[in-house]
Amino acid sequence: MNASAKYAELAAATENDPRWAAVVARDPQADGTFYYSVRTTGVYCRPSCASRRARPENVRFHASREDAEQAGFRPCQRCKPDQPSQAEQHAAKVTEACRILETEEDTPNLEQLAQRVGLSAYHFHRVFKQITGLTPRQYAAARREQRVREQLAGSGTVTDAIYDAGYHANSRFYETANAVLGMTPRDYRAGGANARIHFAIAQCSLGAILVAQSERGVCAILIGDDPDALARDLQDRFPRAELISGDAGFDQLVAKVVGFVEAPGLGLDLPLDVRGTAFQRRVWQALREIPAGSTASYTEIARRIGAPKAVRAVAGACAANALAVAIPCHRVVRTDGSLSGYRWGVERKRALLEREAQQRAGNQDSTEP
Repeated sequence: MNASAKYAELAAATENDPRWAAVVARDPQADGTFYYSVRTTGVYCRPSCASRRARPENVRFHASREDAEQAGFRPCQRCKPDQPSQAEQHAAKVTEACRILETEEDTPNLEQLAQRVGLSAYHFHRVFKQITGLTPRQYAAARREQRVREQLAGSGTVTDAIYDAGYHANSRFYETANAVLGMTPRDYRAGGANARIHFAIAQCSLGAILVAQSERGVCAILIGDDPDALARDLQDRFPRAELISGDAGFDQLVAKVVGFVEAPGLGLDLPLDVRGTAFQRRVWQALREIPAGSTASYTEIARRIGAPKAVRAVAGACAANALAVAIPCHRVVRTDGSLSGYRWGVERKRALLEREAQQRAGNQDSTEP
């Protein structure tokens, strides 16, 4: 075999390797999954290295830094693959910032927080949001919301719980208390003692369905095989609320929800009582923007809310959703399109998606001339 044929064979082997596409794209997501070396320069790099692209016949792939160095290659001075990647450095700085926000009584402002982790305020704000899905201000607010829930579950007065959670004035908390707790702090502490929640259980093609409505709107749509289990789930959510079995008027609302489950294209024009953290509410809003008959991956949802690194947190928000179908977490799938876990069962998820796809196809056929 002459030299030209040998180089062509080496180039083809590299170009046919899926890792080469990541090198060509300088994909930072591939950093840490492999390294590549360049025979003519004697160095090895990260996939995202910004250096001039090497000729494919001169490239070799390595599973680790150690493999590359044992093969006789030295670290590239531009991408520094023997040091923590920029993504790892950013993650460490954001982790440090989160620890500060979670443990210190006086919340630092953006400039102070950025200075303490060694970044400019603008760059820190962008990196923090990219990794956590929230701005530093939103993250601090979410942590205060979580602390006040924990404090209200303990002893002491409501006022003490509010101040211990990091609010510097009662008024600051009461401005958002309804959205955070869904009721007054005193009622929340009492397990929803003064909350009046109407509910009813019916049957649909997916099994038993429980629909519950607070004064603010529909607060739960639960689906399962056991009606008693659904009722217990609702009771666990509001252990001291007044649960009122639906009357004839409420049955009409349940029928509307059941009709929406059977034909999602009809839409559900009802107010919803959505309770969750700031991040969860952003995810749930993104889910409601997915059209019936369409799907999106967890990664896509994370990108849509401006938090491409928060894929696991997106999955957690989907799992925390208590409004089946109304907040369509069934439309979220894995990156390869396969179905992942669903709070109410993967088979129900499959059935909902198939039903929506059929309805969408039928609507398209009816509009054709």
